[in-house]
Amino acid sequence: MTTPEQTPAPDTPSRSVMEAGFTHSASLPDVLGGSGASLLVSTYQAGQLVAVGVDDGKVAFDFHRFDQAMGVAVGQDRLAVGAKGQVWFLDDHSELAPQLEPAGHFDRCFLARSSMVTGGIQIHEMAWGVDAEGQPDLWIVNTLFSCLVGLDPAYSFVPRWRPPFISRLAGEDRCHLNGMAMRDGAPAFVTVMARSDTPGGWRENKLTTGTVLHVPSGEVVTTGISMPHSPRWYDGQLFVLDSGMGHLQRVDVQSGRREMVAALPGYARGLAIHDGLAYVGLSKIRETAVFGGVPIAEFHDQLKCGIGVIELATGNTVATLEFTSGLEEIFDVQVVPDSRCVALGSAPGDGDEIWLVPAPR
Repeated sequence: MTTPEQTPAPDTPSRSVMEAGFTHSASLPDVLGGSGASLLVSTYQAGQLVAVGVDDGKVAFDFHRFDQAMGVAVGQDRLAVGAKGQVWFLDDHSELAPQLEPAGHFDRCFLARSSMVTGGIQIHEMAWGVDAEGQPDLWIVNTLFSCLVGLDPAYSFVPRWRPPFISRLAGEDRCHLNGMAMRDGAPAFVTVMARSDTPGGWRENKLTTGTVLHVPSGEVVTTGISMPHSPRWYDGQLFVLDSGMGHLQRVDVQSGRREMVAALPGYARGLAIHDGLAYVGLSKIRETAVFGGVPIAEFHDQLKCGIGVIELATGNTVATLEFTSGLEEIFDVQVVPDSRCVALGSAPGDGDEIWLVPAPR
């Protein structure tokens, strides 16, 4: 993931006590600034949601605590963060951004205002869709119960769709359903580690059984992937991460054929596509049964934790970010459009809060 020009990350202001070392390519500030967007990166391993932006031509970071942070959904005026046993909702209060120190550093601000308890359903990816009335509608990948769900105040979750080979609703992680691609306001594709209908059955031969399924039909789009993640529909094309190979791939939805767009030096998981650029999350891998035997394990000592920015038209890596300490695994990467530098409110009680009060009368 390194490039000929590497620049250590500057000492930028941050309201977080999280200690993390990082380095990035000299091109990263211009790439982010030119796209008019910033990034949100979740890491369940360190329990952090990280905002990555640009201020005064330098890359800026804001680390915030969310226990076991997983999927992140970016809406018009709201964020949702999947965490341990609950979903947090952060509302847009960008009117506060100019007041935050240091002055002029932030241009967007999202504050945690509520949460909904789901219990330990192993939330993976989440995304905002649109319901029948045209209102925002949150879809959640419930990995423990092998299905896609919604939320309701009266229930832990409301099942909405499950693969046709899953015979019943059971908290047994039968196929490791983990990723979801939205199209026209609704889920269109999902990734599973295997088409298994037994408890934990996906673990038996996970290196060759990864599959992309069509929603709602449940038909196989493509299979034979090594631990797939993060399917995305962009500009009329389907993309997916072959995590075990460290590849970003383009999928022909008619034939199921896949072509490699780029190879990256990490376990590829977490993908955001914006303005022709793919932001790919990269993780180091643990020496456990889950990752045992994956192809990139051969290069264990060379793997990076960070983000590779790929130009889709060419497959070239145009910018990189590497966490050299503090973080080893990334789950999700999302883009916040029309933003330069985002401030986030942590889960309440973590001692790093932004207070919201009525204006004086």
